[in-house]
Amino acid sequence: MDRNDVDQQDPDTRPDEALPATAPGGSVIVSVCVTCKTSEGVLAGPAMFDAIRIATSERDAAVQVRRVQCLSVCKRPTTVAVSSSDGYTFLFGDLQPEGASAVVSFVDSYRKSTYGLVPWRERAEILRKGMVARLPPARWSPEDGSAPK
Repeated sequence: MDRNDVDQQDPDTRPDEALPATAPGGSVIVSVCVTCKTSEGVLAGPAMFDAIRIATSERDAAVQVRRVQCLSVCKRPTTVAVSSSDGYTFLFGDLQPEGASAVVSFVDSYRKSTYGLVPWRERAEILRKGMVARLPPARWSPEDGSAPK
């Protein structure tokens, strides 16, 4: 499970820095599956894409929202991935358009976190419950496999 000491660290006890040296660089990419369908067969992905796009429209250009044809989590629609070139990738399922603000809040925290590793307590409840996977950055690979400190 992804509840380790780094995730459980109280955000109020962390150093007060604008961005850690290991904050994800470049754009944060929010990938929204636009082929997700509900159990009733209703196409749900495009509505989620639109909701996130609207919620991020007033953000800076460092957040890119894109459509993807499938994230292969068909049993948990709607699915959204948050990633960057040198940060963790988070995959969330069971999302509805009403949860777009939770995704945007997560992106804000992601941009300020070490390797994009957003502490568990900073994630909205809908994202805690909807967590599908957390993949380490491609360029980060410690010998012991531990999360960054």
